[in-house]
Amino acid sequence: MKVTKRVGDVMKDDFAVVDGLITVAEAIRIARDKHIKALVVDKRDENDEYGLVLMNDIAKKVLSQNRSPERVNIYEIMTKPALGVSANMNVKYCARLFERFGISRAPVIDNGEVLGVVSYNSIVMYGMLSD
Repeated sequence: MKVTKRVGDVMKDDFAVVDGLITVAEAIRIARDKHIKALVVDKRDENDEYGLVLMNDIAKKVLSQNRSPERVNIYEIMTKPALGVSANMNVKYCARLFERFGISRAPVIDNGEVLGVVSYNSIVMYGMLSD
C-alpha cells in the first residue's frame, strides 16, 4: 500500500519570519545565519497577508540593479501575498500548484500561522519515495 506524502511531512521547519521594514542587508544576515533560502515576511496586522522573499529576489532586484542592500527594505522586493499551502496537501498537488503559478517554494500555513516552508527540492528529496 502506497503511503501518501503530505506537505507537512516534507516541509522545512527551520525558517525565519521577518518584519518588512528590515533592510536587505539584515535579511541576508538572518538567512545566512539560519542557512535558509527564503524569508517569510510577517503580517502587519490581522487583516494583512504574509509575504515571501527568496535569495534570488535579492539577486534580481538588488544586486543586479546595483542597489545598496543597506538602503533597500524587504517590503520593496517581497512577493505579497505569498501563496501559502496547507500541511495536509498531497505533495503531488503542491508540485502542480508550484508549476501552475511559476513558484519554487511557499510557506506552509495552517490556521493563519506559518508552520514551515516547502520547496520543489524538499518535495523531490523527501516526498517522492516511500521509505
